[in-house]
Amino acid sequence: MNTTFKSMLLLLLAVALNADLQAQGLKMPQASSSQTIIQNFGLGKITVNYSRPNVKGRKIFGGLEPYGTVWRTGANSATLISFTEPVKIDGKDLPAGDYGLFTIPGKDEWTIIFNKGAKQWGSYEYKEAEDVLRLKVKANKLKDRSETFTVQFANVYPTTAQLQLMWEDTGVNVNLSTEIDATVMASIEEAMKGEKKPYFAAAQYYYSNGKDLNKALEWVNAAEAADNKAPWIKLWKGRIQMKMGDKTGAAKTAVAGLAAATEMKNQEYIRLHTELMNETKK
Repeated sequence: MNTTFKSMLLLLLAVALNADLQAQGLKMPQASSSQTIIQNFGLGKITVNYSRPNVKGRKIFGGLEPYGTVWRTGANSATLISFTEPVKIDGKDLPAGDYGLFTIPGKDEWTIIFNKGAKQWGSYEYKEAEDVLRLKVKANKLKDRSETFTVQFANVYPTTAQLQLMWEDTGVNVNLSTEIDATVMASIEEAMKGEKKPYFAAAQYYYSNGKDLNKALEWVNAAEAADNKAPWIKLWKGRIQMKMGDKTGAAKTAVAGLAAATEMKNQEYIRLHTELMNETKK
């Protein structure tokens, strides 16, 4: 039986079984539950649709899922991963789009595959010729056993994150990164030409990303002039002043910010301005 025919047969059987259950009015749980996770990343989103089989006392990798064999990375349909913006996977470019996320488990190393065959049952119709990107990652022994196959995002920052796969006692981490600085800088430049200038957001970005602090201070001062009672604006002004080495100015801003937060009865900014004041005394 060729793989294409086998795949079609399995799909038809699954559809027929589901239709039969619905016709009988039965409500039954999936043997492998499905999950969709969405992660904001950079200026876009990453979505993963997959099914989550359980160990159920079986030997998984090197047993149920043999080493060296292409795996659907879950159960039922192949795992689908979608990117709305281009990303880098371990430093290698991957265009925006929908991909089948296939893997080849190994004892010490896995092959991670992003394939054009985004929608298929299992891996029966997987074609290596349709691979867009392949890379190898180290397999790690999990501290805590994972009964249910799990895909998750961890260590998520504006431009870096990890895609983690975990099942039984094995885990793998796939490093993701994205380039957004040029796009953000161009967006700030364009927005500053408009009537409503994003002074506060632009100052925050400049502070957080090692840009011109003099420009950041100019912008946060403009934001403060437009809303002199906002403790959050004063907090970022104080932080910028501290980063510029102006402890005296930062202390003065923290006192004003603390007064504004106290008047507003905002406990979070009372705490943050108190912490800033303490920093200025070191």
